[in-house]
Amino acid sequence: MISVNDEAAALVIHHAVQPSAQILYEMWLKDIAMEAQRFSGHMGVNIIRPHSPSSRYTIVLRFDSNKNLKSWLESETRKRFIEEVRPALVDEEEIGVQTGLEYWFTPPAVKQIHARPSKQFLITLSAIFPLTVILPWLLKPVFTLIPLLGHPIVNNFVLAVIIVYLMVYVIMPRYTRLVATWLFE
Repeated sequence: MISVNDEAAALVIHHAVQPSAQILYEMWLKDIAMEAQRFSGHMGVNIIRPHSPSSRYTIVLRFDSNKNLKSWLESETRKRFIEEVRPALVDEEEIGVQTGLEYWFTPPAVKQIHARPSKQFLITLSAIFPLTVILPWLLKPVFTLIPLLGHPIVNNFVLAVIIVYLMVYVIMPRYTRLVATWLFE
């Protein structure tokens, strides 16, 4: 089984689905995603559907700790769902655990391709720069009101925490999907 520690992590699952079973698989995906939400530490699921001619789905489940991820992975609920979908799959599922931003720059594909560093730079800059302009402006009243937050090191740390959180959990998952065609060409 997969070795996990106590850091936040994403469970990345690849399924190659038989073309004749795609509608059933989509219904199954909806059911298992709803069930996973009931597990402790679940932080969301992203489903990346296949691009022609592939039949390969990528499912990313985020958990607040590897302990909670392992709990879902080894649960009887998940095992039951996997047994149910097994006939619809071309072969066994591929499972991996990843952390940080590296997943968002590695697209799901049979042949692993990566975004060019210059494109990663542009995407990241275009997401971070507006945050570095808007967040200090929005938080200035709070920094003024609370003297400790007015200290440059403290308010820069607070801004960095907010920006990194927004990038990892809110912006990059959606943004990379939005620009995926350009990013991975």
